[in-house]
Amino acid sequence: MKSNSVTIKNQGPPSVMKLSEVDIAGPKEGEVLIRQSVIGINYMDIYQRSGYYPMDLPSGIGLEASGIIEAVGAGVDNLTQGDRVVYSGGPPGSYANVRNVLASRVIRIPNGIEDEQAAAIFLKGTTAEYLLERAYKVETGQTVLFHAAAGGVGLIAGQWGKAIGARMIGVAGGPEKCALAKEHGYAEVIDRKNENVVTRVKELTGGVGVPVVYDSIGKDTFKQSLECLSPRGYFISFGTTSGSVPPVDAAMLQHKGSLYFTRPTLANYCAARDDLELSAARLFKMIANGSVKTKIGQRFELSDVVRAHVDLEAGKTFGSSILIP
Repeated sequence: MKSNSVTIKNQGPPSVMKLSEVDIAGPKEGEVLIRQSVIGINYMDIYQRSGYYPMDLPSGIGLEASGIIEAVGAGVDNLTQGDRVVYSGGPPGSYANVRNVLASRVIRIPNGIEDEQAAAIFLKGTTAEYLLERAYKVETGQTVLFHAAAGGVGLIAGQWGKAIGARMIGVAGGPEKCALAKEHGYAEVIDRKNENVVTRVKELTGGVGVPVVYDSIGKDTFKQSLECLSPRGYFISFGTTSGSVPPVDAAMLQHKGSLYFTRPTLANYCAARDDLELSAARLFKMIANGSVKTKIGQRFELSDVVRAHVDLEAGKTFGSSILIP
């Protein structure tokens, strides 16, 4: 069988990605063959393509897509041909129109959720789930600070936190992104380009700070995130779009109020099938009851994948971005 697939021979700038026709075999034991209708784009793809995360080369790119199962490998008894499904996770290779995927990573899409919606939200939505429900359990009435509030995960987290009953404070760059975040669950949004984040957080919390900060920016926001925390607060670093967080001195956490620091990943929180199913079920419930809505900001043809990465890396996108194979 032939597949149009994006591959890289070397890690580097977006131009290393090449779309070509490749041969693929049928599904092996424990796999399903999916004809993909929509592909999700995530910042993790940039980490892998650029070399921030090491990879075995040559390699495919991409971790998320939705589509229809065309064939089922031996030993797969929970999925059948014709099922409409979504998946996220490795190994990379979702930037393709047809591919084999481990059945253990695949989830059926419930009725009422479109393929576009599923591919645009699944990885980001399960990320929001583990961040707000498990890495730190956000409770009703708590105040939460979330960086990159107008990004794909940020827009979902704002809605999710509001549904829990938390007071969500977002940080975004510029009036347009701040307005978008405000429309997606954030009670307050701080414009990092025109306001001092630490000063505004202190003003909004009566000088106390927040019990938890979710930070996907990294190097540029690390220090201010710590300054925004109340004593015994949680600093949750789940991304490094501006560069790596500097080494953390345990004594510094003590002096700033016995703070907690963690660097969780979706791969760890959804490694077990039971955890993946729990996360997916919580996400689909939030979508079904209207608490969480998907904002697809950009649609790109698979052949335009280079521009998609250029725009995402430059911070020109908002909400979720998808590829159409």
